[in-house]
Amino acid sequence: VRLERKRMRQLVERMWEKGGLMAWLVSPLSALYMLGWWTYQLLYILGIKKAKKPHSPIVCVGNLTAGGSGKTPVTIALAQSLQERGYKVVLGLSGYGSPSSESASIAPNGSLSAAEWGDEPALVRLKLPHVPLIVGRNRVKAAELAAKQFEDHVLLMDDGFQHLPLATDVRILIDPPVNNRFCFPAGSFREPNWTGKRRAHKLLRYGEEVQGRIVRIYDREGNDVHPPFEATALCAIGSPARFFDSLRCFGVEVRSEKVMTDHDPLQAGTLLSDLPGEFPIVVTEKDYVKLLSRPDLEKRTILVADYRVEFCDGGEFVDWLEQRLNGLN
Repeated sequence: VRLERKRMRQLVERMWEKGGLMAWLVSPLSALYMLGWWTYQLLYILGIKKAKKPHSPIVCVGNLTAGGSGKTPVTIALAQSLQERGYKVVLGLSGYGSPSSESASIAPNGSLSAAEWGDEPALVRLKLPHVPLIVGRNRVKAAELAAKQFEDHVLLMDDGFQHLPLATDVRILIDPPVNNRFCFPAGSFREPNWTGKRRAHKLLRYGEEVQGRIVRIYDREGNDVHPPFEATALCAIGSPARFFDSLRCFGVEVRSEKVMTDHDPLQAGTLLSDLPGEFPIVVTEKDYVKLLSRPDLEKRTILVADYRVEFCDGGEFVDWLEQRLNGLN
């Protein structure tokens, strides 16, 4: 059953990526989905439902597609930029797939278990150890917690662009290049492309406004490991091709690749032993925080790729955001 589910997911992901005949055959269901979304959105436009605003300012870094757009690295970079300019920041994350995702709660200090809090909160705590985190899909409750506990902070939300019950001050949209523009289920779009872009205050495109790259690779003790070297690449992220290309650009010769579905917990018992034993295993930091709980981690050489993004406009984007935030006062 698990194998059949995996094959089905691979077929769906291929359809989402490439489009083609299968996507067109499924497109009537996408039309129904779009109608449902527009009805949902119209309830707020007409005032039948009202979005809540328990905290200000709220900045949302979102996207229109399911996974793989690079929201979290952008959110981390944006949090660092705001801190450098003197802002206090609290991050809101969904905690996708974890028990903590059901409502919203303030994460404790110190390192976080990816199994309990989600891989993205665990990653953000690794990268930003002193930034408070609110984890959970209930974005309204997250904003209420921010208002009570972090009144003078900017609430920076990773995802939540389609969460209309919460009113946000600034909406930043990651706009990845995609071939298939259909909504679910024929494509990966959570809402129609043109309506989503109309709601955004700023679009960010990888390779244009924002650029990502691996800046270092380190071992479990934190020591830098310099290329060239051969390795097996393991990942469970939304854009594995981007990770593999970044490794090759950094000088790593990727001899084999193992791709798991996005957010996979990476706890399968034979996962590491099934990989070629003659090469070290290179993973993303997002996946490394999940591997830390494995009892067999010491049996393999694990290397971690530090992937970061930077804004390509020499500070103009952060200047724009700061002006937006100052205009709210």
